[in-house]
Amino acid sequence: MHILISYDISEDKRRTKIHKMLKSYGQWMQYSVFECADLTETQYAKLRSRLNKVIKPKEDSILFFRLCACCQGKIERIGGVEPVDRTIFFA
Repeated sequence: MHILISYDISEDKRRTKIHKMLKSYGQWMQYSVFECADLTETQYAKLRSRLNKVIKPKEDSILFFRLCACCQGKIERIGGVEPVDRTIFFA
């Protein structure tokens, strides 16, 4: 599954912890935006659980946008970092 994650975390320490956590699941695209491609349902559930343990729900928010295959083809980018092509394997 392909997921776009956006977060708004009020405290620097928690924000840094969440940023590091998300880096292990996807690619940092903008300040508070990550793109996670090819996540399994298990990985997604684990990520959500880990994030839920870190945030303070009354102060922080994290949004998860699931992108279907059709929607992925409609993504437009102007500038910024090109996403890593995870379909390429090196021998």
